[in-house]
Amino acid sequence: MRQISQNYKNGTINLETVNTPKLKSGGILVQTHFSAISMGTEGMKIREGGMSMLGKARARPDQVKKVIESVQQQGLKSTYEKVMNKLDSLTPLGYSISGTVLEVGKGAEEFQVGQRVACAGVGYANHAEINFVPKNLVVPVPKGVRMEDAAFTTICSIAMQGFRQSEMQLGETACVIGLGLIGQILVQILTASGINVIGIDLVQERCELAELNGAFCALQPQDERLMQKSQTLTDGLGIDCTFIAAGGSSNGPVEIAHKLARDRGRLVDIGKTKLDLPWNDYYEKELDVRFARSYGPGRYDSNYEEGGIDYPVGYVRWTERRNMQSVLRLMEKGSLDMRPLIGSVEPFDDAERVLKSIGEGERKDIAIAFRHNDDIDAFQSSPNRSALNSSLDSIGDKVKVIAIGAGNYASSMLLPHLAKNPNVILHEVVTATSLSAMNAMNKFGFSRSSTSFEDALLGEADAAIITTRHQSHALMVSAAIKANKAVYVEKPLAIDLEGLASVDDAVRSSANPRLMVGFNRRFSPLMRKVKDSLSEINLPMVMNYRVHAGQLEEGSWYLKSDEHGSRFEGEAGHFFDVFAFLTNSRPLSVFARCLRPPNISKDDLDNLVVTVQYEDGSIGNLLYLTQGNKKVPKESLEVFCGGTSIQLHNFESMKIYSGDKCNKIKARSIDKGQKNELLEVVSAIKAGSQMPISIDCLFDTTLATLASTESLRRGEVVCLSDFSI
Repeated sequence: MRQISQNYKNGTINLETVNTPKLKSGGILVQTHFSAISMGTEGMKIREGGMSMLGKARARPDQVKKVIESVQQQGLKSTYEKVMNKLDSLTPLGYSISGTVLEVGKGAEEFQVGQRVACAGVGYANHAEINFVPKNLVVPVPKGVRMEDAAFTTICSIAMQGFRQSEMQLGETACVIGLGLIGQILVQILTASGINVIGIDLVQERCELAELNGAFCALQPQDERLMQKSQTLTDGLGIDCTFIAAGGSSNGPVEIAHKLARDRGRLVDIGKTKLDLPWNDYYEKELDVRFARSYGPGRYDSNYEEGGIDYPVGYVRWTERRNMQSVLRLMEKGSLDMRPLIGSVEPFDDAERVLKSIGEGERKDIAIAFRHNDDIDAFQSSPNRSALNSSLDSIGDKVKVIAIGAGNYASSMLLPHLAKNPNVILHEVVTATSLSAMNAMNKFGFSRSSTSFEDALLGEADAAIITTRHQSHALMVSAAIKANKAVYVEKPLAIDLEGLASVDDAVRSSANPRLMVGFNRRFSPLMRKVKDSLSEINLPMVMNYRVHAGQLEEGSWYLKSDEHGSRFEGEAGHFFDVFAFLTNSRPLSVFARCLRPPNISKDDLDNLVVTVQYEDGSIGNLLYLTQGNKKVPKESLEVFCGGTSIQLHNFESMKIYSGDKCNKIKARSIDKGQKNELLEVVSAIKAGSQMPISIDCLFDTTLATLASTESLRRGEVVCLSDFSI
């Protein structure tokens, strides 16, 4: 793997090829996706590295003091050799990254392979392709947060800790001096907390950016309006708290702070700056001066950072890890937006050039990140198929539909609903034989019938409904997508990775994401009650889904798995989609086992127990069975989450256990959601809006199904990050 190093003696920066770090207990190995460059801390270190020995000594008087003490204790020669050895060694750069978990060490089982995480720590969250990071310096990245934004979590936590130290309250007024990256982040955090903000910076562009980020006003320090704006905003009282987020040797920030401050106001120092406090001025107002130490309690405590010993929340509410979690929650809600702040994302291959340009003062961006792999696995990077939805057009009139396939399921569960929908015109039905096509046309009122789906797709229809046998789905879906049709296909979307890849290629090449798979269970009224019952519980869940599919009759085409795919591959998407629906999370890994009696049959291989781990920490257990008694109801779902338990019995009834109560609900009839699903699909096509299930979710569910079969073959856990198309 590769890692950036700096020789502090001569300032040389190199992209080195080094050994992969070893996995240790209490931590995880992380494949880095993005690493953030701290223009303050790292920029200073890079510039210092290029200084002469005298320049280094002037820049770091704290280290000079240590050298003098060492000379007194160990002598000049010994100290000189020790200092030169330390200077002439390679040191890492970087301390804030995002990536995915590669391996989990003993004692860090709260994380799982493939999980998206943000990491902190000098010497841990390095500019390196793979990092070992102790668990207290790692937090999960919520769904919806961009990985390039999550890479700045540590830096954002520095601003967050400054805010914690201020103890500001709703409605107070803050002044942020220094509108670099930390200052800009702090402006957003303060604004999100209901604090009025004034910003100060020497650079006009940064002042303008702060106002865009929510500051009441942002001015240069020499601006004559500064005092007047402060007095106006505070009704003449003065600033409640001033944050110094600037660096350098000027005492200007300290002098400005006391002029703007109210009586008994506060000052929080975040940046490394000169603090020559004017005694009289600070004494007369009795100003409270505080320091914010890095990204929170736990920093510089090896028992916390390396030993994994957390502080009890009753004694230390906000540790560095809990600050990191808080930052990511703000990003998830949109209250902290890194997009206006990140000036550029550079390929890691160019790291030497970028860091050298920073040291030479050529870069004016306040935030830069490295992208560590231009080919980051498509499954782990932010999916972008759904982004194509922005180009969809609405249909002014009724939706004209082609039905490709009209077998028993389509004729009993789908076509009757479409025939009754006033927004649908049944334009053409396509089947393998002329007689079956004619029968469907007469039965449901299609305008025409044919036996060629290729010819039908050339026509003027808006949408294609595909209900043929499984092995044809990927081919037909790809053709319909390329023909610019909206597509509804019965499960499965594909029976192998090659088929799924062809669909993906069709969607991307044609910029047509109007695809829906018939995962109807989530549209059932009772399943939606399950979802609603869990909506206020933002915690991972355990889901047990038992499906008794029953034995197949001799001669069933399902038994020809080499040709049509297995029965499990055809049906499992229904149940994995329920897991995705309830968790609103992506699957990370799959582990499957099947029944293996002494004399095994193909039907035995469709008796599976599958465990799926999800990005939010949830677990889905699917028991897919064929060998039980035929009188057993087909489906049963149990969900356990945050003190609530839910039992769904074959879409006939459900029980919700919450607190001391058990709420029993009984359906009028078994409704697995087909009617509601088709209504929403037609509505989406007509309006030109996104399909009811996101296209990325459809692909995830299909991958989870195929990964189950792969897990059976390998006899091990399959991570979807290693199993993507």
